[in-house]
Amino acid sequence: MSYLHVLNGDAILTLFRQSEVPGEVVVCREMMCEGKVKYTKDLTEFFESRAKHLEYQYGIDKQTYYTNVVQELEKLDLSGSSADEIILWFEYDLFCQINMLFILHYIVSKLPTLPPISIVDLPHQAQQQDFPKLFEQRVRLQPDDLIWAADVWDAWCLHTPQVLETISKLSAGNLTALPAAITAHLKRFPDVNTGLNAIEHYFLLRLVLGSYRWYDLYMIFWDELEIYGFSNFQLDILIHRMVNAGVIEEHDQMLKITSLGREILEEEENYLDYVSLEHRWLGGVKLADTPWRWDPAIKALVEVEL
Repeated sequence: MSYLHVLNGDAILTLFRQSEVPGEVVVCREMMCEGKVKYTKDLTEFFESRAKHLEYQYGIDKQTYYTNVVQELEKLDLSGSSADEIILWFEYDLFCQINMLFILHYIVSKLPTLPPISIVDLPHQAQQQDFPKLFEQRVRLQPDDLIWAADVWDAWCLHTPQVLETISKLSAGNLTALPAAITAHLKRFPDVNTGLNAIEHYFLLRLVLGSYRWYDLYMIFWDELEIYGFSNFQLDILIHRMVNAGVIEEHDQMLKITSLGREILEEEENYLDYVSLEHRWLGGVKLADTPWRWDPAIKALVEVEL
């Protein structure tokens, strides 16, 4: 049997190879849960739009993106066609699940004939000895699963989030981790009362209790809100925005909430009055233009007047 494995990032690559699970490996080095994604069936157009946005908004060099991300994924074009089975190794968090959706979209778009596709429910901090057993426990995706994944990816790329919210409440077949991940994503829309997203709100609540070194705060976040699966890179961007907005102060690597931060938590001020949403996207939704806000009281998105 010829196996092709798709791993989410380089972190587990060495351990995976040491485990001696047979097959070739392709590494997905994207972060599709972060930044703009364009609604298009043309992957060349998609990558051009994606690379331009990541360079402008996140400082990721366009050529580096094509070399490290796109060229690596292009290995799927040839190896995927000749493989007897493609196995996707992804965790349950938002970061992994949206990357997995894109990989399924890429495979279906690129391969004229699909081999069997399976997924592995990869646990957080898996060890080398875990991989052979996980490989044996993989779940074969059915045609309905692939149709469902395509629908969810399309919804992720739309300029409004209503379809995605509906999808989060439906059965996901063998893609069992998707609904919880999508719900976590919807909480990234600004809170209808404070303007904070769920992660910003979490950080301010933590800092009300006392100052933290940034890394200690991240460690707590990774433990308590593991559903997001965010990297240092993403959290650094978020904290930097909060510092610039004046809700957090940073001195000697210590983070402290400001009086403005407290006022926002108490709903006396609104975070959106102090932070720019320009060039910020959640999937296909441009935050500066969207009227959709997260209402924690009803756990749903609501539409407001802009």
